[in-house]
Amino acid sequence: MKLRIAVMLILFTGLCFCLGCTGSPGDGNESQETPAVQVASMAEPVLTVYNPLGTPPPIKLKAMAPRMDTLENKTIYIINDGYPGSGILLGELKTVMEERHPNTTFVYRDKPGGFGREDETIWKEMEEKADAMIIALGH
Repeated sequence: MKLRIAVMLILFTGLCFCLGCTGSPGDGNESQETPAVQVASMAEPVLTVYNPLGTPPPIKLKAMAPRMDTLENKTIYIINDGYPGSGILLGELKTVMEERHPNTTFVYRDKPGGFGREDETIWKEMEEKADAMIIALGH
């Protein structure tokens, strides 16, 4: 109990000392610096601060493509987004898939620039020729 009273007394003394050191306009301490915090007058404009992240665009939902019954006589595109080492893996995947499905056409493409920049030529080619796509995303 005595410890609690002593702590409260120290805090109160510190608060009084802090409040006694700050000068306010018109109290005879005009020679002191202006306080660090100033109250805005009614003549000053009010600033509105917005979140710099903004609002993300709405997500466009797309239905999943129906599952194919077979890979026979289909064209499958294998797309690499450029993650280090993924070209080796996808090259091996293409080789294995060609051995297991000889009547299927597998097309390997490197997507330049990753997914930060869209490359319309690959997507247009796939819309015209591809039946399915295997895409490797890094991480």
